[in-house]
Amino acid sequence: MPASAPCPIIAVGGSAGGVEALRTFAAHLPDDLAAAVPVVLHQPATGRSQLDQVLQAVTSLPVSVAVHGEQPRPGHIYVSTPDRHLIVKDGVLQLTSGPRECHVRPAIDVLFRSVAVALGARCAGVVLSGLLDDGTAGLWSIKDHGGMAFVQDPIEALHPSMPSSAIQHVQVDGVLPVRALAEQVTEWAATIAGHPAAKRGTVQPLHRLETDIAGGRGGGAQRLFELATPSRFTCPECHGVLAEIREGSIIRFRCHTGHAYSLAVLLERLSVTVEEELWGVMRAMEEKQMLLAWIQEHLAGGLHARGYAATSQAVDDLRAMAQAHANHGQHALEPAAPEGGVHQAA
Repeated sequence: MPASAPCPIIAVGGSAGGVEALRTFAAHLPDDLAAAVPVVLHQPATGRSQLDQVLQAVTSLPVSVAVHGEQPRPGHIYVSTPDRHLIVKDGVLQLTSGPRECHVRPAIDVLFRSVAVALGARCAGVVLSGLLDDGTAGLWSIKDHGGMAFVQDPIEALHPSMPSSAIQHVQVDGVLPVRALAEQVTEWAATIAGHPAAKRGTVQPLHRLETDIAGGRGGGAQRLFELATPSRFTCPECHGVLAEIREGSIIRFRCHTGHAYSLAVLLERLSVTVEEELWGVMRAMEEKQMLLAWIQEHLAGGLHARGYAATSQAVDDLRAMAQAHANHGQHALEPAAPEGGVHQAA
């Protein structure tokens, strides 16, 4: 590979069911792989991931937890660390505490978008098993910047949602079982590494801004709303105004503080927020009931004796109203019956 050409990168993302897919993928990468392989797997924010050890057990390629400022090298697998985005920027790997995207950190879209901005046609993205649709927008960015897009066959995936979403919204270059994916990206890496870096095409300004945001660089609110359309919705995490972003058939949102959502994840987060707020209302109504009951028990007689009969009656009315509100709130929190009604057992 010419010295001036940056190392090709195969960015890989997975979530639920992704560990086994990654094991198979890593096991079928050759010792002379001509690309670096940064990997993002959704994981809890606390504790240390063992993914590097899990993958090292099945491949002779070196596998390590990504280190901030490290230069990616061909034939090396770099795994993400909990609660940090993994991006490629300025020719090195970076671990950042930028805003969550699709309510996760690390996020697959963040990694994919960063390699698209950094490398253009010298990058490829691979979406493996997972829930919802993280990875779709990032894979679209890779294609938009001239890179290659590969997806695990949903039939093989333990959880096909992420692969299916990518296929639906991105013109992918291959939908294959994991073993075949490893062979395909190996061939691609050998081909791209053997050519000098072509002149870069135009980098999407929005994607560059989003990579800067993921890297922890704030102050991009005004620029965001110059590049995307303000929506009528607010961020479930910080209640900031959301900008609506449309790319092909993809609809996604980002707030001025940086949190980002796909349409599916925004709907899920709003559903969670509504339920949490309903439980908060239930708590307040139950506390009101208890306070009114206490007043009625300890003070009602005294109120009558002191000539406050009307106030005592008001306490009774408020308690009945609070009970009705509580019953109504409890009904709102109950799961809806299946479509067509509940069938009685014979």
